Amino acid sequence: MKQLTVILLMVLVAGCGTGKVQDKSQKRWYLIWQDEFDNEGKPDTAKWSHSPRNSADWARFCTDSDATRFVKDGKLHLRGIINTNKNDTVKYNTGCIRTANKFSFKYGKIEVKAKLDKGKGSWPAIWMMPQDPKYGGWPHSGEIDIMEHLNYDTIVYQTLHTNYIDIQEKKEYPPYFTTVPFKVDSYNVYAVEWYPNRLDFFVNGEKTFSYPKIENADSKQWPFNQEFFIILDQALGGNWVGSIKDEDLPVEMLVDWVRVYKEK
Repeated sequence: MKQLTVILLMVLVAGCGTGKVQDKSQKRWYLIWQDEFDNEGKPDTAKWSHSPRNSADWARFCTDSDATRFVKDGKLHLRGIINTNKNDTVKYNTGCIRTANKFSFKYGKIEVKAKLDKGKGSWPAIWMMPQDPKYGGWPHSGEIDIMEHLNYDTIVYQTLHTNYIDIQEKKEYPPYFTTVPFKVDSYNVYAVEWYPNRLDFFVNGEKTFSYPKIENADSKQWPFNQEFFIILDQALGGNWVGSIKDEDLPVEMLVDWVRVYKEK
């Protein structure tokens, strides 16, 4: 009995000495893609490309410019600024990058550690769109918004878009979005776990809401059975966020890392 007691004490001491508690949830996942933003300069062109300007509110000012997206001190900087390029007629420039045609995935877990700025008209976002939209253009093939932030808010939005939600306007069952408090002026981890039958959203490891595939669902309600790519951007203005206050610029989203996992 004495010998057994000694052995048990040795095990307990050894366990305490590590100072670590294993995260059992991480045993479920293995890393398949990441960017730690270790190399300064342009975002890694093997992983990211410029997301081009178009008529969508978020993309009206996207600019392929080193002033709006760059890596420095281990962080990706995506900025919203007043345009100083006389060859560009828009008033503002914004940083917008994506993994389209470079990396996409179906099912798994994505985590992004980011720090958000604040300002009137600021609209940073972390989101995903289908690589090859097999059900048609937006919103028929879906959109997964992992994080959106508006103006000076102390909450972020996590949202889904589909035909079922945006055209049929079936928004109550199941709920299609949530708002979540976050640590202002600090880095937060925004995440989604994506399964064949549901999407679970998280902020800093805490589940915020879950969107299920309903019984007998078709692609109108569940287009999330195809590969999606990642978009990171620091947008300005638009119908949702409202007007831009020039005095609050520049604003920027800092991204520490992006990691994508598959379930074991």
